[in-house]
Amino acid sequence: MFLLVNQGKASENQRLFNNAVIRVQHLHQLAAKMINDFEDSLLPEERRQLSKIFPLSFCNSDYIEAPTGKDETQKSSMLKLLRISFRLIESWEFPSQTLSGTVSNSLTVGSPNQITEKLADLKMGISVLIKGCLDGQPNMDDNDSLPLPFEDFYLTMGENNLRESFRLLACFKKDMHKVETYLRVANCRRSLDSNCTL
Repeated sequence: MFLLVNQGKASENQRLFNNAVIRVQHLHQLAAKMINDFEDSLLPEERRQLSKIFPLSFCNSDYIEAPTGKDETQKSSMLKLLRISFRLIESWEFPSQTLSGTVSNSLTVGSPNQITEKLADLKMGISVLIKGCLDGQPNMDDNDSLPLPFEDFYLTMGENNLRESFRLLACFKKDMHKVETYLRVANCRRSLDSNCTL
């Protein structure tokens, strides 16, 4: 009987992981489409200016402690990767409401409400996965209760400013890529596959 319960838990966890990976992949693809549509709507000179800006810019999420490269990501525990993913998603709860102002109405992009809802669903799923990893142990991560740095950072950006709009979209895409990577590695760790390469 105990074995059946454990297999049921493992199966449910795998379903949750697969669901989370699919959701973040969708958000990452949506972010890529939004930034591509935005760039396509620009004049050639505006495009040249923007290509020089983003590498020098920073994102709100740069203040969230996260692995800085492939090696560090692969050495991070599954729980750490889930917690970082949670924080990254959480950092977009409020800014996601402004994503609509960054693209013109003529572009076919999901509404900001849809993006905000998808982020909320993903955050809830990651929260369940974290609780599953803790398996009844108390959550000792003090960072979960800390306020996000510059929570309203993106909200203060002017919707009409080309640079700020591009930065908002580029940061969203970058963060969704990070979360996708972290969830893939964490999911691979669950399978006890020793080859969780990026």
